[in-house]
Amino acid sequence: MQPLAERIRPDNIEDIVGQKHILGRGKPLYNMIKNRKIMNMVFYGPPGVGKTTVANIAASITDKKFYKLNATNASVSDIQRVVKSLDTFIGYKGVVLYLDEIQNFNRKQQQSILEYIEDGRITLIASTADNPYHCIYNAILSRSLVFEFKPIEEEDIIKALKRAINILKIEDNIEVIFNCDILKYISRMSGGDVRRSLNFLELIIHSSEKVDNKIELTMENIKNAVQEKGFNFDKSGDYYYDTISAFQKSIRGSSPDAAVYYAAVLIKGGHLQEICRRLLVIASEDIGLAYPQAASIVYALVKSALYLGLPEARIPISEAVILLATSPKSNSSYKAINDAMSDVESKNIGEIPSYLKDAHYSGAKRLGRGIGYKYPHDYENHYVNQQYLPDELKDRIYYIPGKNKMESAAEAYIKHIKNEY
Repeated sequence: MQPLAERIRPDNIEDIVGQKHILGRGKPLYNMIKNRKIMNMVFYGPPGVGKTTVANIAASITDKKFYKLNATNASVSDIQRVVKSLDTFIGYKGVVLYLDEIQNFNRKQQQSILEYIEDGRITLIASTADNPYHCIYNAILSRSLVFEFKPIEEEDIIKALKRAINILKIEDNIEVIFNCDILKYISRMSGGDVRRSLNFLELIIHSSEKVDNKIELTMENIKNAVQEKGFNFDKSGDYYYDTISAFQKSIRGSSPDAAVYYAAVLIKGGHLQEICRRLLVIASEDIGLAYPQAASIVYALVKSALYLGLPEARIPISEAVILLATSPKSNSSYKAINDAMSDVESKNIGEIPSYLKDAHYSGAKRLGRGIGYKYPHDYENHYVNQQYLPDELKDRIYYIPGKNKMESAAEAYIKHIKNEY
């Protein structure tokens, strides 16, 4: 018997849950399907949100032959087999090729279909969970419409669950007894993935006691069947990188609540090491000289977290996250090193001034090394005016102090000793 998710897969767009931004009445993709005019398309979004279902429906309304390939196990020879069959169809006007997981095709493999989508013999519908602008050949993107599929909202997943329960009653003579709180719980466990929610439901039904063809969904049998909710996103997916991005931006934006939330998501996903690494980066990049002690405090908390391991590691992680989110912010040191690196990479900086060069070897003076160097500690306030940058960069300013207590004090000190000189 087919999995429940396959059995209830919609065969018309009205039965699809979610994706109202592209499939709502009057929206572009809705209109294309209703007008029976399908173009090359890329469907982008997480698993279980309707990409395959929409592709099937889109292909079904054309007068073209439908082929489906999965790029994880397909090859160029599979594409060639589709191409060879183009001339053998009777009554068909070309091919709709649904290429799932297109990110697993390399550039050469993707190029193998370019000629055919250009002349219209193949209409491509590709799907990917990765950002298409990172993984799909530009020539294909430029000839395709990109539609982003989003995680399904809780109320829409509940609609799909109720539809599945109704089908079980009609086709399998199984009456499922439930309440709305149970379906809400399953929906939340699914993380916006309809397929996952249906798999959960099917697992619970198969592992529950059936009495007179009736199965009651309870929190006890749900928790027995599914031990723990997992995010299970990996480091190659957009969700991981989006979460890391949101995590750092929340700390930078001084939002401790959002920062702790994204830390919890990353902890749940098992990314303790990356959280620790990112916290150390943030301490220097975003807090920096506004509160330089934060870096050493965070380092101690990170070491503590890695030593403790999960679940206890969540406590020093939370402390570090809240400390950084509520600290004063400065990116002056980050900007300074970026500007300096840019000059190193793009300019001919010339020689280091000879009096700054190493003179700790015999013969250095004969080469003019170290001659004329002024030792700052021999002067008042341990400062003496002399040029340190190469001639080509002598007027370059990399460090611009931030407007915070620590850097304002440092700026005042530098101005003081320079003015006194």
